[in-house]
Amino acid sequence: MIRWTTFFFCFVSCSVIYASGVRGTIKSDDDQLLAFATVYVQELGTGTASNAEGYYEIALDPGKYTLVFQYIGFGSLTKTLEVSNQWIDLDVLLSTQVVVLKDVEVRAGKEDPAYTIMRKAIAKSKFHTQQVDRYTAKVYIKGTGQLIDAPFFIRKKLEKEGIDKDRVFISESVSEVEYIRPNTYNEKVISIRSSGEDQNGEPNGYVYGSFYEPEIGNAISPLSPKAFSYYRFIYDGTYTDRGYAVSRIRVVPRSRGDQVFEGVLEIVEDYWSIYSLDLKTTTLGVDIDIKQIYEPVVEKVWLPVTHDFNVDGKILGFKFEAKYLATVSDYQVETNPELDVEFEIIDEKLEIEQAEQLQGQFKDSETTELQEMLSSGKEVTRKQLRKLVREYEKAELKQSKEPQVIENRSFEVDSTAHNSDSIYWADIRPVPLTKLEVLGYAKTDSISAAERKLEEGDTLKTGRNKGARIFDPIFGNTYKLADKTHLKLHGLSGWFNTVDGFDIKTRLSFTKTMNDKNRSWLRIGTTGRYIFERDQFDGFADVRYDFGKRSGRSSLKLEAGRYISQFNADEPIHVAVNTIMTLFLERNYMKVYEKDYFSLIYKQDLGSRLRLTISPELAHRSELFNGTRYRFIDRSGEGFTANAPVSEELPDTSFPSHDAFTVSSSLEYRPWLKFGIRNGKKYEIQNSSPLFRLYYKKGISSVFNSAVDFDLLELVYRHTFKIGIRGLVDVSLKTGKFLNDDNLFFMDYKHFLGNQTPFSTTDPVGSFRLLDYYRFSTSNEYLSGSAHYQFRKFLITRMPLVRLSGVRESFFLNYLATDRSNNYTEIGYGINYILRVFRVEAVTSFENGKYKDFGVRIGIATNLDEIF
Repeated sequence: MIRWTTFFFCFVSCSVIYASGVRGTIKSDDDQLLAFATVYVQELGTGTASNAEGYYEIALDPGKYTLVFQYIGFGSLTKTLEVSNQWIDLDVLLSTQVVVLKDVEVRAGKEDPAYTIMRKAIAKSKFHTQQVDRYTAKVYIKGTGQLIDAPFFIRKKLEKEGIDKDRVFISESVSEVEYIRPNTYNEKVISIRSSGEDQNGEPNGYVYGSFYEPEIGNAISPLSPKAFSYYRFIYDGTYTDRGYAVSRIRVVPRSRGDQVFEGVLEIVEDYWSIYSLDLKTTTLGVDIDIKQIYEPVVEKVWLPVTHDFNVDGKILGFKFEAKYLATVSDYQVETNPELDVEFEIIDEKLEIEQAEQLQGQFKDSETTELQEMLSSGKEVTRKQLRKLVREYEKAELKQSKEPQVIENRSFEVDSTAHNSDSIYWADIRPVPLTKLEVLGYAKTDSISAAERKLEEGDTLKTGRNKGARIFDPIFGNTYKLADKTHLKLHGLSGWFNTVDGFDIKTRLSFTKTMNDKNRSWLRIGTTGRYIFERDQFDGFADVRYDFGKRSGRSSLKLEAGRYISQFNADEPIHVAVNTIMTLFLERNYMKVYEKDYFSLIYKQDLGSRLRLTISPELAHRSELFNGTRYRFIDRSGEGFTANAPVSEELPDTSFPSHDAFTVSSSLEYRPWLKFGIRNGKKYEIQNSSPLFRLYYKKGISSVFNSAVDFDLLELVYRHTFKIGIRGLVDVSLKTGKFLNDDNLFFMDYKHFLGNQTPFSTTDPVGSFRLLDYYRFSTSNEYLSGSAHYQFRKFLITRMPLVRLSGVRESFFLNYLATDRSNNYTEIGYGINYILRVFRVEAVTSFENGKYKDFGVRIGIATNLDEIF
């Protein structure tokens, strides 16, 4: 009873704590409450919003204020009022916006007026990104999440954990944000309140993404230069708001599906900036609704004051809903003086004569200064403006200390951010909580209190994943020994093969991060395995040390022990798949040998784009033989094959026990690699550059009684790139040659990633689907290539429901050329992102252009990281 009374007090206290301000409800002209309507105080440059129940309140010191109430699709309402030392109750009624068609005639075959508006807005979009040198602001962010439905077999378990459809999870934070042109974003969280354990959850970050950029969240912006390829635009009319002419444009995707938007975009004419937007998109079956309201925070500069995101979807039977609301206040803006100019944009398609005059007046020249041209000409064509802004960006990029860094972000949580109580939040919260959100806080606090009491009575539990637990040896756990020092028990795993029978394996590792400025770290681990069929143990120990500056990072790894290894060190068959195939289908595809070894791997970053790797290994290698015929299902007439790979080039792959000393080295180069920086740490932008790798491996016979003598040289090319949003291309090429093959054993041959099971577990690009694992292994020259093309819309994805679920189709081509491969080729068709994580492929193989085989493969989705 006390807890409910406390939260009731917190809920109503916001009505009495403030000394003065304005509060009330915002409704439409048909008496409907308007959730998340914007309230903007012109004198303060401060924005807030109504809550989900249409209620707003904003604390103001005594004085005279002008409040602007806005909601997309409704006319804005401006109220000027005098605030004294008390609250003013002001209920607001917004009328449906009346738009008027301009004096234009839209006839069949004629261009919609929306297109000239959008051409000008798109031409100026890059200008807007360069218009502000710096701004600071204060942002209130509220994120809520709710589970709507769950699979029936787990509902009771979730209810026991306090998760049900009536519970709202909520997180609030207040941040100070800073933007510095062109790509620096800093955020400091000064207050946090969340409905998590101990109310110490991670805060939501501010969404800096801009629709003026060509892409936002991997989706094509309606203001992208490529927008006309992806969208149709429909003019809905123009209205006047506070002296600004605002045109409403309907955004209609030419092909509905992922990574395109649909909805309404409102543009301020003459400024060609965003006034507001209400756009929807879909990502892998999850619907995202985005609303933004912009205000002229300084003259000629429109910036967002409210962001409202609604996300809902269903993944693997879990239906959920999430909301993100950000209100921005206290803007302090420094404009770019070089772009503090006024000019008019001429559309070449409609104003032909005027455009031709301008083209003659201003010849294309890289030396033309943007400010000079704009300020002197007063008029400029769309193409001229785009070209000039591009040149302006390039010139600034050349002057940048790190032109390869495309974004620099910092995110900091103040040490006192978690210290604020509910009274503080009632005082500063710009968007009142709804009743469900108040209950969400209350329910979480009640559950947290019960969990604390339970833990206090259990000496084995000192917190989540802390201390020892009775089942840790089976399931694993991580123990914190000291600051940045951990011990991890990895739990038990066990598999089966025809050499060892069943085995059982575990691992223990110790990790420590150093306190130096480079964040060096050390890991010491040991892996042990018991082999039932051979009644013996094997395993290995390893030590890894990462050190050095980010621009020249080094890594050293030592490993030694006795363990089994597949003949192909890239491990084409997963131990889990081999276990299933062996026990149930009597197909023992995995072939292994044993080695007692000592290896060293040293990696050194030579700058940001070049990496050197050197790896010597000394090993005593021994042949192994099948030790068991056990299986779950005895297939009549079938039997296990010998533990010896079958190869056309080397009919007998058996070998005597021997010593081998090998040294491999590689040099990787990514010439156009781009980077981001987060909290001072540089990270690579994925797929921003192709990879070139030169690989060399030498078998040395002159030392350590080594029996191998060979030289292998290989060149690798790998690149992933997008073709608009309609396709994703992934290419891999490898070519190599044994310069010397005087003495080598089958594990030293060049092997390829084959597959003879229904399951595909290796990299989808660069691996074969139907190729025998060792049939075309070679000690001569070779060429292998893979090309994978993922369609946004092809066959089944032409159906909108399928496409909107996130499913993708793909074609791929694999090719292998060796002395004996007969131009082995695979052509396949795949359906990707089934249930968001799986793929199914149909593959046909050919040799010398003649049909060889057909198969179906199941695997994890290609480019799974695209989901995230």
